[in-house]
Amino acid sequence: MVNAVLLAVIVMLGLSLARVHVVLSLLIGAMVGGLVGGLGVDATLVAFQDGIKNGAQIALSYALLGAFAVAIAHSGLPQSLSNGVINRINNNQGGTQSIKWGLFFGLVLMSVFSQNLIPIHIAFIPLIIPPLLGVFNRLQVDRRLLACLMTFGLVTTYMFIPYGFGEIYLKQIMLKNVAEAGMNVENVSVMQAMAIPATGMLVGLLTAIFFSYRKSRHYNLAAPQAQATSVAGSKAGANVHATQGGQDTLTSMAANATAPSKGKTLIALLAIVTAFVVQLYTESLLLGSLFGFGIFMATGVVKWNEADSVFNEGIKLMAMIGFIMITAQGFAEVMKATDQIAPLIEGATNLFAGNKGVAAIVMLAIGLIVTMGIGSSFSTIPIIAAIYVPLCMAMGFSPLATVAIIGTAGALGDAGSPASDSTLGPTSGLNVDGQHDHIKDSVIPTFLHFNLPLLAFGWIAAMVL
Repeated sequence: MVNAVLLAVIVMLGLSLARVHVVLSLLIGAMVGGLVGGLGVDATLVAFQDGIKNGAQIALSYALLGAFAVAIAHSGLPQSLSNGVINRINNNQGGTQSIKWGLFFGLVLMSVFSQNLIPIHIAFIPLIIPPLLGVFNRLQVDRRLLACLMTFGLVTTYMFIPYGFGEIYLKQIMLKNVAEAGMNVENVSVMQAMAIPATGMLVGLLTAIFFSYRKSRHYNLAAPQAQATSVAGSKAGANVHATQGGQDTLTSMAANATAPSKGKTLIALLAIVTAFVVQLYTESLLLGSLFGFGIFMATGVVKWNEADSVFNEGIKLMAMIGFIMITAQGFAEVMKATDQIAPLIEGATNLFAGNKGVAAIVMLAIGLIVTMGIGSSFSTIPIIAAIYVPLCMAMGFSPLATVAIIGTAGALGDAGSPASDSTLGPTSGLNVDGQHDHIKDSVIPTFLHFNLPLLAFGWIAAMVL
């Protein structure tokens, strides 16, 4: 009999590749998995709805992150950055190659800092990328490379650096679940455990930069340039966004964008530092974003009579991604309700025959399948840890190797999943003019360049640690 979880993931991925909307793909995949798993229609719908309820906090987090990001845009920082780069291109200052490599480095750096220093996650992408698309087009940069740059920063950071989102993933979720499953991890260094898998991510990034997407790629110059003009202060580019909500958001942001000034820049920096400190001491991204947004309101950068519209713009900016993530929670709950995840893993263990190498690769592959379906590394860890820890102990893996296996198995599939914010985020910024396909230009490139090396380096970590 076909495993319900495996079939559900295959259906979801197949529909996504066939250009069916991700929300519908997740819903149909969940229904197929639930029915094949013996839940029936009613029980499947109940499980799906329970998962949606569990995603309420995710929706609120994305709404506040979006509002904070729009408030930052309101201060003029993104416009100042974009205009500065565009002016350098127009004046041919520093040479196009140095500007291109500077943009690459800056994009990775912003992706890394969005996970810890300025914890707005993917909310920075639709603010920073659209006004820069005209620059990237003039430099003939392949947008698939840009997707890889951002996904690398988003994923590698939380799976390696135990701070911000990494604190949540590595310590609050992974080490906590491993310990609850019966393994002593008091002396385990998560950075040591995840260093080799993180190196695999770096190898994938370098492959994308210097081999896969090193050649020029031509795009229509008109639409992105109009978009850049729009964000700088004109409404001309408002019609290039893929959705009406996105059009309204970008138009409103363009209309309300204030001219950058030293005072507003300092206030923006104060808000960012405040959000950082609050998040540090409360371990709550919600509170951090709320306090940061409050700074903008208290100082008048976001006026009281504009607060509602700015907040609404933030919600619209992140609405689709948040909705997909909520749907993914429903999908995950149905997969759990089928009780087919444990049999999937247990069936794979029959292939081990006492071989640690085979055991490690199978556990990593199962993690890839589960995360590809759920779209969330953070949700995968609790599912697999209870089963993997006893198995790793029985197979003789060290605590360090066990943490590397579970951490890598959870991260596998985040890059390359149609329902993952690590691919949805880059697409939200790169497709404002309709020239970047989510599946072909974000999902497949990130899957090939990150999941495959992560699988290989995760296996190496399991064998040598």
